[in-house]
Amino acid sequence: MAGDAEKGGAEKKVHELDADTLAFVGKVFHYTRSGSAPELTDLLDQGLPPNLRNEKGDSLLMLASYHGHADVCRALLDHGADPELANDRGQTPLAGAAFKGDAEVVRLLLDHGAKVDGCGPDGRTALMVAAMFNRADIVELLLERGADPTARDAGGNSAIDAANVMGATDTPELLLRAVQAR
Repeated sequence: MAGDAEKGGAEKKVHELDADTLAFVGKVFHYTRSGSAPELTDLLDQGLPPNLRNEKGDSLLMLASYHGHADVCRALLDHGADPELANDRGQTPLAGAAFKGDAEVVRLLLDHGAKVDGCGPDGRTALMVAAMFNRADIVELLLERGADPTARDAGGNSAIDAANVMGATDTPELLLRAVQAR
């Protein structure tokens, strides 16, 4: 009940934002989605919070990771963005980059502290996501960085299970070798 009251208050505040503020926020998210690193970096240098989130809980870093904009990710991370900040569905920037298959962004996130086996409430790791969508280069990178090929999600499925269910052709063998090497 208290959560509903707080939510109603937050919604009221959103509706009370003036048109200039809403336009500014829209511009910030546009810069992020479109990969406009210089413009976004300028705003970050001026004090824009690097962990700004939209109505779905997607942080700027989540959106930049999902869209494969390594320069924007680097700018956000250099300004203190949290590589572990999950959205409202429990998805992390690392899982978003693994889903899209962007090895450069995956590497950058890991280099800036993203947990290789980090996951949301569903227990699905970036390795599982990469395996599902047959992102062999991402699977190899995550395994090199210490991802656990035997980890299981909340439903009891491993990365190999996820890959097999989705009909991935390359990743099951990579994962099997990793499991056997343990």
